[in-house]
Amino acid sequence: MIKREEYLEDLLNFKEKKLIKVVTGIRRCGKSTLFEIYQSELLCNGVSSAQIITVNLEDGDYRHVRTSEALYEYVSGRLLRDKMNYVFLDEVQQVKDFQEAVDWLYVKKNVDLYITGSNAYLLSGELATLLSGRYVEIKMLPLSFREYISAFPGNTNTSQLYMNYLTNSSFPGTLELERKQDIRMYLEGIYNTILMKDIVTRRKISDPSMLESVVAFMFDNIGNVCSSTKIANSMTSAGRKISVPTVESYLSALTDSFILYKVGRYDIKGKQHLATGFKYYAADIGLRYFLLGTRQTDMGHILENIVYLELLRRGYEVYVGKTGDTEVDFITFNSEGEEYYQVSLSVLDEKTLRRELSSLEAIKDHNPKYLLTMDYTPLTSHNGIKQINVLEWLTKK
Repeated sequence: MIKREEYLEDLLNFKEKKLIKVVTGIRRCGKSTLFEIYQSELLCNGVSSAQIITVNLEDGDYRHVRTSEALYEYVSGRLLRDKMNYVFLDEVQQVKDFQEAVDWLYVKKNVDLYITGSNAYLLSGELATLLSGRYVEIKMLPLSFREYISAFPGNTNTSQLYMNYLTNSSFPGTLELERKQDIRMYLEGIYNTILMKDIVTRRKISDPSMLESVVAFMFDNIGNVCSSTKIANSMTSAGRKISVPTVESYLSALTDSFILYKVGRYDIKGKQHLATGFKYYAADIGLRYFLLGTRQTDMGHILENIVYLELLRRGYEVYVGKTGDTEVDFITFNSEGEEYYQVSLSVLDEKTLRRELSSLEAIKDHNPKYLLTMDYTPLTSHNGIKQINVLEWLTKK
């Protein structure tokens, strides 16, 4: 079992703080397993099993717990009065008006509350209003490349592991599967559950096949600027007539379910967010291969996708950077300031190198600038721009 150290550290840091710990992320990214690992840590540090109350709302054993009142009664009836109780509610959005039960439990002085959800709906609308300032969100992703290779301690072929990471998927459950057909069936199950349970049923979508067409289009265009109008026009030209409002509705549902991530643009010189020109990235490249096939095309945008997700894991706020007529793949923000990243499969060709550097050179401030490539060259600096092998960058702590 991979320990998911960064997420575990977050939970430990917020232990017994008067905040609801909300773990969000795509289905099967490891949220329930994270809770199991954390509960083991609690048991190893003097917490008794009676103090830990776990309710997985997707487990048939809890099929009777489907209202806020039933959830509250089930949990409150198991609370120890004279000790801290650690309450874990998994996939809590399955309960009608769950936010009421969450609020009722939160106000108890001896309850340390943890919840998970596979849809951004969890922290939208009424819950966000009700719990404003009283929760912390831990955004979980499938395995990072560094976590993935830790499952293969005897394999030092990083390049081959990277290809396996792409084609076999970053979902933790795939590590237990050896045959390609088993992995494909596993990914098909995840994909169908997200589409049918999290999107079609919740959003009452009447044409699931059109939704699938939009997913395929977006997966095929990761890293490209995509407006709703462009998507609608492209699909209509291909014989799948769809309106702009429908595209917008589907994109909202796909990002809410964490299968897609929407990235805005930022004007570096003007220091402002731009209202147009969004890009989208997939939560897992294995799902993309499952849907589109394993043709080895567009590897540059796939690498860009991997870098984007890694920047999210490292806690950055990430945008596509714009400076004049040029674009920087990513500008990141955190408490320490700004950084710039350009991603390219290879810059061994001099023209390619000059093109990739030109976007970074157009930025006149002194914030760190990085060029990430698959080239195995010594760490190089181009007038302060650091060129780094991307696999080495992905595997560092």
